[in-house]
Amino acid sequence: MPARLLLLALLILPAPAIADAAQSVKALAPRALVFVMDKDGKELLAQNADKPFVPASVTKIVTAWLAMETLGPDYRFETRFYLDSKRVLYVRGGGDPFLISEELAELAKKLVAVTGKRPLTGIVLDASYYPADLRIPGVEDSRRSYDALNSALAVNFNTINAVRKGNDVRSGEKQTPITPLAISEFRARGPKGRGRISLSQDPAVSLQYAGELIAAFIERTGGSVKGPVTIGAVPEGLKPIYTHRQSRPLSQILFELLKASNNYITNQVFLEIGARRFGGPVSLEKSLKVANEKLAAHGLAADIRLEEGSGISRGNSFTARGLAKVLALFAPHADLLRGPDGSLTKSGTLDGVRTLAGFADTKGSGRVRVVISLSGNDGAMRYRLLRAVESGL
Repeated sequence: MPARLLLLALLILPAPAIADAAQSVKALAPRALVFVMDKDGKELLAQNADKPFVPASVTKIVTAWLAMETLGPDYRFETRFYLDSKRVLYVRGGGDPFLISEELAELAKKLVAVTGKRPLTGIVLDASYYPADLRIPGVEDSRRSYDALNSALAVNFNTINAVRKGNDVRSGEKQTPITPLAISEFRARGPKGRGRISLSQDPAVSLQYAGELIAAFIERTGGSVKGPVTIGAVPEGLKPIYTHRQSRPLSQILFELLKASNNYITNQVFLEIGARRFGGPVSLEKSLKVANEKLAAHGLAADIRLEEGSGISRGNSFTARGLAKVLALFAPHADLLRGPDGSLTKSGTLDGVRTLAGFADTKGSGRVRVVISLSGNDGAMRYRLLRAVESGL
C-alpha cells in the first residue's frame, strides 16, 4: 500500500472504534456524563458533556495541581517549639496535616535532645495561624472522621482511634498512647465502640488532645511534663529552640491524600496555598483568590468553581472540558494518582453523586483523559464505563 493511502487508512480506521465505544457507553448509562480527550486535545467521546456537575472528591485533583504550582513538590510544613526561662514549652502550629504518631515519635526525640530531660513545667499551644471561626463548607458538626476540623495544630488528622469495652478504653493503634481526653471522648460514645472519631465540635478539645499526645511522646522519649496543657500565644521576642519540618515533602503528602481521599489533609494543603502567597493567618478567601487567579490564567475561570479544596462541598462545580484541561496541566504529576491497582484515576462520592476522573491507557488511542459523572449511588458503574473506554478506544 502506498504511504499516503496507509496514512489515510490509519486516520479513518479509529472512527468506527470511537463510534462503537460511544455506543457501549450509551448502552451502559445513557444519562451519565462521559468525556474523553486524547493527549493532543482531540475530543474522542462526549456524552452529556455540556452540563456542569458536582465533582465530589475529584476536586482533589485540582487542589493537587494548585499545590504543585504554588508550593512545589519539595515544600514541607513546619511546627515551631519555644522554651521560656521557667521551662514552659510553647508549640506554634503551622498547619502540618501529617503530625501523626510516627512523626510525633521522631519529633519528640529531637525536641528532648534540645530541651533536656529536666521536667517541663507546662505546654502552651498556639494555634493562631488558623482563625478560631474557620469553617469549611460541607464539613458537618459530627464525630465522623471525614468531618474532622481543620486546625493549625492537630494530631492524627484530628481524629482518635480507640477501642472501648465497658469503662475500659484502649488505643486502637499500638503506635499511639492513650490520653485522658481520648478516654473521655470515647466514653461519650456509649458502652461499646471501636474505630476512628473526629474532634470536630470544639477547637479547644482538638488542641487539648494535640498537647496531651505531644506530652505523652515526650515522656516516652525520656523527658517529662509536670504542668498543664493550655492554649495561648507564644510570648513576643521568644525565639524557637526547634523547628520541626515534616518528614514528608508535599509530593508525598499529595500522593497520600489522593490515595486515601482524605478531606482534612486536602483542605490543610488548600489553606496553605493562600497563606504561602499572602501570609498568615490562613483563610479560605486567600486560597480561593490564588486558585481563581491560577484557573483564570489558563482560561478556566468559568469551568472550575471552588468553595473548598476537598470536594466535600456540593457548592463546587466543574465542567468536563474544564477538568480535562486541568488533567492536561497535571499530566507531569500523573503518578500521584496511581492507586493499588495501577490505575491513574480519582473517584468521588457524595450521596447521589458518583464521579471518576484521571488517565486511562486505551488500545487504539494511547493515554487519554477521562471524566465520568453519574447521578445516583451506583459506584460500580463509573468503573464499568471506564473499562468500556479503555477497551473500546
